Amino acid sequence: MKTKLLVGTLALSMAHLNAQDSTTTTHNPLTISGYLEVYYSYDLSNPASHERPPFVYSFNRHNEVNLNIGFIKANYSNDKVRGNFALMAGTYAQYNLAGEQGLLKNVFEANAGVKLSNKHNLWVDAGVMPSHIGFESAVGKDCWNLTRSLLADNTPYYESGVKLGYTSNNQKWYLAAMYLNGWQRIQRIPGNQTPAFGTQLTLKPNSNITLNWSTFVGNEQPDSLKAWRYFNNFYGQFQLSEKFGVIAGVDVGLQQMKTDTNAYNNWYTPILILQYKPGIKTRIAARAEYYSDPSGVIIATGTPNGFQTMGFSLNFDYLPLENVMFRVEARTWNSKDQIFTLNQKASNMNYFFTGSLAISF
Repeated sequence: MKTKLLVGTLALSMAHLNAQDSTTTTHNPLTISGYLEVYYSYDLSNPASHERPPFVYSFNRHNEVNLNIGFIKANYSNDKVRGNFALMAGTYAQYNLAGEQGLLKNVFEANAGVKLSNKHNLWVDAGVMPSHIGFESAVGKDCWNLTRSLLADNTPYYESGVKLGYTSNNQKWYLAAMYLNGWQRIQRIPGNQTPAFGTQLTLKPNSNITLNWSTFVGNEQPDSLKAWRYFNNFYGQFQLSEKFGVIAGVDVGLQQMKTDTNAYNNWYTPILILQYKPGIKTRIAARAEYYSDPSGVIIATGTPNGFQTMGFSLNFDYLPLENVMFRVEARTWNSKDQIFTLNQKASNMNYFFTGSLAISF
């Protein structure tokens, strides 16, 4: 009798375990992903070097089919630990990381994070990370426009340092503070031992609104020529309906004219982007932007009025599959000074067209 009871109990236990196995899925903390973005851009100034203006750091090769960015990424994530490692190639890496050494030029991400609290969503992350500044990134599929704005191309795409970040339990607030190696730097410039700092405050009152304020404070000169830079980035992203969206933002920066002075050069850049989705597979976006840097803090021209440029663009996107995007864009700049070339003559106008194909996996 006892033997039959034992056998029956074991059979029921095995049946229960098998039932659990059939309904429980094991989460794999390691995922591998990738992204590839090929483009062709034609600039009506027809530069012989095939290089577009020096303040353009992405999609910047003229009249050639090229790779803007391609990367393969490994992500590890669980409740307590997370990390990312991604290697890349393309003209984005070539021009944005030109000042880095050796294999660092091909590092897209290399960071690790640890959760500091069991009760709160508080993390510390360290390494090479995406920048905390702006609403655009190096990954084109995540941006409303094909090419990057003047604002994005001339603020950090990436940063290296330590970040302490907190997300509220209701997911509406995000706060972060960073200790950084500098303004888009993995390695410091020679003679610079000055720490740089950043902050970020993001509010998402609902799923249709994002409000963000990011800051940077640092010195981008050798310590003997120290000139403090103070920078603020503000933007709001609003999904007005299923088809219409708006992004509005402005960057404002100050930098000391020289060491130990209260005199500052300044620059600012407002931007407005409108997006319309006619259908599930199509998107249209229009952009208006203005960049004012008369003293050449960020974009030096050597001309009387510096870099004071208005820009407009219009792009059309087609997504035949969820992970495939075809894009075309027409864009123009109008500068106060003749900093461009058109018909082999100095001009204050620049016109260019770009097409791209992006695939993610």
